[in-house]
Amino acid sequence: AGRSPSGSVMSKYWELERADKQGTFRVKTYLPNFLLPVHYTSDINRAPSSPTQPAPASNLRHRQIEAKLQISLRAKVAQSLLLPDADLWFAFTQRSMWQLWNKQDSAPFRSTDYQPEPIYVVPVPAKLGMLPLGWRWRMVEAGIAHQSNGQPDPLSRSWNRVYLGTAFERGEFGLSARVHRRLPEDADDDDNPDLTDRIGRAEITGTWLPGLATASLTWRSNLKSLNQGSLQFDWTFPVDRDQQDGLRWYVQLFSGYGETLLDYNHRQTSLGLGLTLFQF
Repeated sequence: AGRSPSGSVMSKYWELERADKQGTFRVKTYLPNFLLPVHYTSDINRAPSSPTQPAPASNLRHRQIEAKLQISLRAKVAQSLLLPDADLWFAFTQRSMWQLWNKQDSAPFRSTDYQPEPIYVVPVPAKLGMLPLGWRWRMVEAGIAHQSNGQPDPLSRSWNRVYLGTAFERGEFGLSARVHRRLPEDADDDDNPDLTDRIGRAEITGTWLPGLATASLTWRSNLKSLNQGSLQFDWTFPVDRDQQDGLRWYVQLFSGYGETLLDYNHRQTSLGLGLTLFQF
């Protein structure tokens, strides 16, 4: 990941400082974009269910080795909105589990989640953001996210939430945190009433960008029990060391609930190996 004129990766990514502003309606990547053709789970969810959605007939032919695909893009739709140097972004993320190696069933997509979200990002002024030990408080954010899997009953899953977040930076290290609140739904329409109890109401992500490699660790928690939520570790390394912004090896380790919406109440540990698709 490149740095801004001030040397800040976070500022370049979110265009926090005026030297990093690039105007509106330029499409950029948001979350990592990757294809993991080898994705092994310890416990494939063959019969997904929820308190309001009965399990369909178990699909015994689902294989524990599949592929995982994620596409995530964003664009700034308003610059310097309401507050000094604050920007409004719109992002869209699609995540799919693909039974690529299941030739018996013609390699179907087992699950696909769609998430659009507007994000309002406010930079923290430099004087206010200076913290001990070389850390800087960089930004606060607020967003609204919808996530659904677009499937009919009994496999339909969806929820809406608002969230608040903040982020800090110290050289090659970054730390961000978010808390979110699920927006209420009619009981008759709620496909997953216990969703936040399982996947969590808050998340903390630490990032490390030492040079060629990148690494991140995300902990999601419901703020009540350590038995719920999840841990996720992501690591990348360039295929060609001379092309750091090019194709990169990608490793992802996940353990807990909610790797997909369909698996929100299904505990599993998975390991994925593959490549980044693009970053800009």
